[in-house]
Amino acid sequence: MRAIWKGALTFGLVNVPVKVYSATEDHDMPLHQVHNKDGGRIRYQRICEVDGEVVPYSDIDRAYDDGERTVVLTKEDLDSLPSERSREIDVVEFVPSDQVDLLTLDRAYYLEPDSASPKAYVLLRRTLEDTDRTAIVRFSLRQKTRLAALRVRGDVLVLQTLLWADEVREASFPALDESVRISAKELEMSAALVDSFAKDFDPEEFTDEYQAELRTLIDAKLEQGDALDTAATFGEAEEEDSGGEVIDLMEALRASVERSRAARDGKGGSAAKKPGSAASDSSKSGTSGKSSSAKSKPASKSSTSTSTASKSSASKSPASKTPAKKKAAKAS
Repeated sequence: MRAIWKGALTFGLVNVPVKVYSATEDHDMPLHQVHNKDGGRIRYQRICEVDGEVVPYSDIDRAYDDGERTVVLTKEDLDSLPSERSREIDVVEFVPSDQVDLLTLDRAYYLEPDSASPKAYVLLRRTLEDTDRTAIVRFSLRQKTRLAALRVRGDVLVLQTLLWADEVREASFPALDESVRISAKELEMSAALVDSFAKDFDPEEFTDEYQAELRTLIDAKLEQGDALDTAATFGEAEEEDSGGEVIDLMEALRASVERSRAARDGKGGSAAKKPGSAASDSSKSGTSGKSSSAKSKPASKSSTSTSTASKSSASKSPASKTPAKKKAAKAS
């Protein structure tokens, strides 16, 4: 397989450099159109409807037409969109896996760790498995901003793009509104029929019979010499380069938890400045301070919290004394 994209998967301050691969491929036999008299290939030209001239790719722009007016978008216009420059897959939230509607699942991609140590990658994978959660992420790919579900398949993380909510049609059929009476006997017989077909699913047992027959037909024609000499042209996917920053995993996790707790308590980023926090530890060790400052993003909603640090910071706060206690102390 060949990587189609490189970037970094980020949640909180944890940064996981990854390579992205298409997880599926089309097995259909590639067919094209030819002239039935001489076998000449039918090709399509880019002809302008105004002057009737063939237009080269370099002179072609994109446009939106609402039926009355046309808005032309140049390459410069499209390049000015900020979302296309992002090289990060940002985790938005972690949701129960059963809440992801199968209808919204679209293209699937494998993520491969792209760093010297896959520890952060394995940690995220095992966390998703243990919590039975799916990460909802945002990223940009091929000039589109995408929403996707990050889940586990075996030992690999799978990124599966999701349809946007307004891309899923509502099923509104008047026939379903009618009252239908199903007898207990009919339900029992239907269940018995289902039970007679019950079996564990094994996708290897199923094949595309049409494509198999098509391939057999093509092979038979080749053996009989019923073929023309042609030159096949194959496209090659471009591999894009991008780097990922490796940071200390424990420091990033600790700092992310502190930032998330501080945000929930309405204290802003003050928790990250406490002596026992990851920010101060990283400044002492000098290993992750640079990475933490470079990744100062809002913490993920799903970062797990431990109550010990929040209790200690609250007890040490000078504002914890009430006015009544101050007066009592003064009187004494």
